[in-house]
Amino acid sequence: MSERPAPHVTAGPPPYPSADGSTRLPARPQALQLGRLHEVAVPGTPVAVLEPVIGTERYARLVTVAARFRDRLGQRTIWNVSSTAVGGGVAEMLQVLVGYIAGLDIAVRWAVIGGDPDFFAITKRLHNQIHGQAGAGPLSSADASHYGQVLDANADELLRQVRPGDIVLLHDPQTAGLAAALAGAGARVVWRCHIGVGWQNDATRAAWDFLRPYLAPVHAFVFTRRQYVPSWISPEQAWIIPPSIDPLSAKNEQLDAATVQAILATIGVLDGQPPRVPGRFTRRDGTVGEVTRAGLVTGEVWPGPADPVVVQVSRWDRLKDMSGVMRGFAEHVVPGGAGYLMLVGPMMSEVADDPEGALVLAECLAQWRDLPATARARVLLVTLPLDDVEENAAMVNAIQRHAQVIVQKSLAEGFGLTVAEGMWKGRPVVGSAVGGILDQVVDGTGILLPDPADLAAFGSAVRQLLDSPDDARLMGKAGKEYIRENYVGDRHLAQWAQLIDAIIGA
Repeated sequence: MSERPAPHVTAGPPPYPSADGSTRLPARPQALQLGRLHEVAVPGTPVAVLEPVIGTERYARLVTVAARFRDRLGQRTIWNVSSTAVGGGVAEMLQVLVGYIAGLDIAVRWAVIGGDPDFFAITKRLHNQIHGQAGAGPLSSADASHYGQVLDANADELLRQVRPGDIVLLHDPQTAGLAAALAGAGARVVWRCHIGVGWQNDATRAAWDFLRPYLAPVHAFVFTRRQYVPSWISPEQAWIIPPSIDPLSAKNEQLDAATVQAILATIGVLDGQPPRVPGRFTRRDGTVGEVTRAGLVTGEVWPGPADPVVVQVSRWDRLKDMSGVMRGFAEHVVPGGAGYLMLVGPMMSEVADDPEGALVLAECLAQWRDLPATARARVLLVTLPLDDVEENAAMVNAIQRHAQVIVQKSLAEGFGLTVAEGMWKGRPVVGSAVGGILDQVVDGTGILLPDPADLAAFGSAVRQLLDSPDDARLMGKAGKEYIRENYVGDRHLAQWAQLIDAIIGA
């Protein structure tokens, strides 16, 4: 095994097995102290930058809606409360939406809760239960007590700043226990659940039984899909708002071929010469950034610039099934012809709210070592630094633009924003027919897998797209237009304005 070092990564132990074969997990960041709430500063982004992407008519409608909403909101502030500022779709989406809302001259703030490892282990089990994972284990009264204690401490800090009448948007199970204190202080509370499945089992029922009492004071609920709404939530309280991408962010902005190659060379995922030009990108504040850090890349043979590459980008989460992607590629793609696989995720020492991630990554590394030599030579495991969120986004952008095929073989998925991001780059997607992936990969934009566990079907779909580049290009072009029409931020913002207007008047 060869690991290319990451000389510019912030100091800290990598989440990799040690030389003796034992798993070395990353140390917990200091920010996880109990109840240590902190605010995320997001610069305002002028929405005028969207006009060339969405067109004059949609832009004019957005400006009109925003003006009316601003008058309606008055002196109130909109708060977002989440469990992390980096590492995952929720944090990325909030960076975008909070920036655009601030750019519209609307008072908006974003707070991130603190917690200890036990708290995040509890909420990870809730996350897994909501996705129907029976092995997540029931939560005890001691778990409930600790969950409440952590959120009570955060609520005390939050209530020093939230005023009666403010709108508080709580994101996911980690924040549900804040609802009562906020509603009791006169805030209008919305709980936004980014995850879910369209069916029930004992695990999902256990999760909702745990969360339901905490959510009783909530004024409105937001889900990604109608199928995710629990039966005990009234239709009048339930809103369906799919997430969106920002086409102009560092993760999605257009990059020319030379810049893509420069960024990939800096990360360390391509064989060949050092970059001849800087790997530059545009930051949200309009300044120019440059990718200078390397990733930590595990592999034996590196693809050349012209070699076809298949990419899955996601967190190191069992529900993303990185392990199944690796096995399906090794068994059913490698024997049929050329192509490399890159499994790309964050450096786990920098993700605060996912205690399973380091273990899943270690398991993937062990699996990689056990692959047959011919397959092992065609698979790279890549972890990217997160200490500069926009630089990380530019890295992902370049990797997706270099890919010939994007895959998202999730076992369960709330939405799967990496699918929309890959489609925006004009790439065809092979995705599981689960959750929000069903809403994104429509006819002519990629291939849906009816059974995510069918590795032969997965391999066949990937091989088909690798062997038919003209068909792949047509799918990619259709996919980009579908995302432009349905999943760009102006539609997302307008839906939130409608919801908030409704609860202000309730």
